[in-house]
Amino acid sequence: MNLPTKITVVRLILTVFIIALLCVPFSYFGFNFPKYDFYGIQIQLNYIIAGVFFIIASLTDFLDGYLARKNNQVTDLGKMLDAIADKVLVSPVLIALSVNGFIPVIIPIIYITRDIVVDAIKMQAAKGGKVQAAIKSGKYKTACMMIGLCLVFFYNIPFEFINIRVDLGLLYIACILSVISAVQYYIINKELISSTGESE
Repeated sequence: MNLPTKITVVRLILTVFIIALLCVPFSYFGFNFPKYDFYGIQIQLNYIIAGVFFIIASLTDFLDGYLARKNNQVTDLGKMLDAIADKVLVSPVLIALSVNGFIPVIIPIIYITRDIVVDAIKMQAAKGGKVQAAIKSGKYKTACMMIGLCLVFFYNIPFEFINIRVDLGLLYIACILSVISAVQYYIINKELISSTGESE
């Protein structure tokens, strides 16, 4: 296992801790994370810790790919684990934050549905011998989603002090871009999808 793949595994491990911090009912075990009043904003420590882990995990997403390309260490195992780690990092976090009342439920619904559709398009295109590279709208979507989620973990500070929900704004933009990118993926691969469908 090369270094980029090991970094991807670290991202998967960090994701487990993030989900545990968001979902495990620690009060059942007699432990409660402390809450702090930060200039009128009630902050719970487990979300701050999860936010730090999320930032580190997001940075590893960039780092593993960069090192793999730079050192010519791109492997099938690395690509598979990277794809899994990306999905596992974002989708469960969106669901957990929605269940805990931090974000509207429509956000994970749109985002996860889009991922399922795009993955299906990529698999169908792959049957026709085409590997679909990431497109710009998809990259912008990911950037907006990651930054928006980081702000959610940190209670939208400093924008919360001026009552501007930049965190939710970025997440909604990410959802819009996710739909746009899904449509673009379909248009780019429309003929190939149709031809492979007919051959089956």
